[in-house]
Amino acid sequence: MAHHKSALKRIRQDQKKRLHNRFYHKSTRTAIKRLRSMSDKATAEKFLPTVISMIDRLAKRNIIHNNKAANLKSKLMKHVNKLG
Repeated sequence: MAHHKSALKRIRQDQKKRLHNRFYHKSTRTAIKRLRSMSDKATAEKFLPTVISMIDRLAKRNIIHNNKAANLKSKLMKHVNKLG
């Protein structure tokens, strides 16, 4: 356990940040699953910019790596384009 006041504060801040990051990461993963399960091209194309924006936000905040974000976006765009 931490003995310094500043270390205790850092623990509290880290806990708050961890919960915040976990919420955004989980909600983005859910949105990605929703997009992958769509079979209608029109609704998928409408929903794609929202998901891409969420992924970019995660990458910007260093919750996920930039390359992972690029790979996800690429795969999702391929998926949407393949829909009939």
